[in-house]
Amino acid sequence: AYQCLTRTLRSDRWKALEARGARVQRLLWASTSTKDPLYDDVRYVEPLIGPHTVNTMPADTSRAFADHGTVAATVERDLDEARRIMEQLAAVGIDIDRVTSQLEDEAVQKFIDPFDALMAALAERRRAILEREIPHQTVEAGSLASAVDAGLEALDARQVGRRLFAKDASLWAADSETQASVQNRLGWLDSVDAFRQRVAEITAFADAVRAEGVTHVVLLGMGGSSLSAEVSRDIFGRSHDWPEFLVLSSTDPLAIRDVERRIDLENTLFIVATKSGTTIETLSFYRHFWQKAREALGTAPGHRFIAITDPDTPLAKDADTRGFRRCFANPADIGGRYSALSYFGLVPMALLGLDLARLLDRALLMHRSCGPFIPAASNPGLHLGALLGLAARAGRNKVTFVPSRSLAAFGAWAEQLLAESTGKDDRGLIPVHGEPLGRSDAYGDDRLFVGIRQAEGDDGEAEGFLDARAAEGHPVVRLTLSDPLDLGAEFFRWELATAGAGSILGVNPFDEPNVAESKRNTGELLKEWHQRGSFSETSAAAADDQMTVYCDPGQPWCSHRPAASSDAVLQQFLASAAPGDYLALLPYIHQNPACEESLIALRGWLRDHQRIATTLGYGPGYLHSTGQL
Repeated sequence: AYQCLTRTLRSDRWKALEARGARVQRLLWASTSTKDPLYDDVRYVEPLIGPHTVNTMPADTSRAFADHGTVAATVERDLDEARRIMEQLAAVGIDIDRVTSQLEDEAVQKFIDPFDALMAALAERRRAILEREIPHQTVEAGSLASAVDAGLEALDARQVGRRLFAKDASLWAADSETQASVQNRLGWLDSVDAFRQRVAEITAFADAVRAEGVTHVVLLGMGGSSLSAEVSRDIFGRSHDWPEFLVLSSTDPLAIRDVERRIDLENTLFIVATKSGTTIETLSFYRHFWQKAREALGTAPGHRFIAITDPDTPLAKDADTRGFRRCFANPADIGGRYSALSYFGLVPMALLGLDLARLLDRALLMHRSCGPFIPAASNPGLHLGALLGLAARAGRNKVTFVPSRSLAAFGAWAEQLLAESTGKDDRGLIPVHGEPLGRSDAYGDDRLFVGIRQAEGDDGEAEGFLDARAAEGHPVVRLTLSDPLDLGAEFFRWELATAGAGSILGVNPFDEPNVAESKRNTGELLKEWHQRGSFSETSAAAADDQMTVYCDPGQPWCSHRPAASSDAVLQQFLASAAPGDYLALLPYIHQNPACEESLIALRGWLRDHQRIATTLGYGPGYLHSTGQL
């Protein structure tokens, strides 16, 4: 090592640098105490003395050298003998470079381990101090406990937390092209800090809308562009003297007519929300209500429209041309389902009368609690993500939400985040939202339960249900919010957990190839309708007074006998269900309380009868969320 230094100091390059004032970076011999009691107590001090060196030693070694050590330039003595010994080591198969590399790794690890232990202790103390400031999370991993513990250690060993916040796309992708795409989808990691700086701007806009006497706000959107707003409306409700807030995410004519009946077009503000600026359903809503507003106002209604979209999209250009009241240009590196803490979520929340500053402060506390140097076991987001990913790998991929009544809507947002992010390559998390609670024998070993409640005033039915499932060995996560404003913290926790779970499952959580495919299919169908005036349809497997049944003729339960009854085909279909399957109900109808009640009852019966999980998604919105799964 010293010879390497002296060669550097003799080089022309160093002499040129020294002439310009460069100073020698001295060689450090570190921790030179003698560990073997049979060795001389100054064995690693006396032979290592020379120019441009520093020797750090414990107090005992320092006292020993002061007492009987010899000061002399010794580091270059006996070099021929030293070289001969190195040659002998190589001759007997000892690779000194490999030895050195191993010693370096072991030395660095001796610094990493106490640092991680320190950070874990600080994180735990911090969690205790912030017990009332951030939503509390408890994990009862059940039969997965040992796998989760090992997984948390592996996440730390791979420095997943640090790499995630450094936006290291290799966590999810191996090839450079996909990594570049992923890096353009990680803006949500910075959105909390970025949008805390924009609270005054967003709040001033909302205050001006209210001051003008606007009576209704209608959000026109699909999937990630509208879900966080819809969930916020359902959880927080309507604030005093703020406009009534409606969300339109269904192309069913009854849904559109229902919105028209409930609003006063002359005093309604329309929000057109689409990341791409090209979502066909959203743009269809926009064109429809632009015409309706024009007829009601007798002039171009631009002042009654705002847009939320990425910069330079077709919608952004249209908003400028048509004189929209405002176009909020969202950062392009934030994906739709990760956009709750950006303009897509915050502008609607402001128009609901929510305190954005407090909501984002809660999100910031969660952001820091999940930060890059927090060990995975103490990191709320990574801990949850590890459980989700490892549970899915063990066959427990049905993430079943069990919220209290006041927070029942949260699962609808988490459903899209999990399903659209992880559902690809024949694997993924299956979020089960809104399924009625059942008996013990209704649940197989493919379930993971997530409870979410408020600390005070929430019903205890959900807690009792979770206690029973945990006692049976099912993994259970419990999240306790101090009040609904903790929703900001939950948005970030689940975004980070989903990213972590995607890394464990080996999927890229930031693309949605099948959602794009569905959009193309929709475009092709509409083109077919315009050209032919009808759609081509396959032949029915069964038809009677009750219903007509279509199915894939490649399935054994699909006989395609026209004389068959719908009951017979459906019974054959249900009989094909196997443990670990799930049944998706995807109605293309106007969502209303009566239909919802019937469908929930149907889900409960199907779940109990077949002992499989059930999901419910209304078309066409589900194509932009669980449709990816």
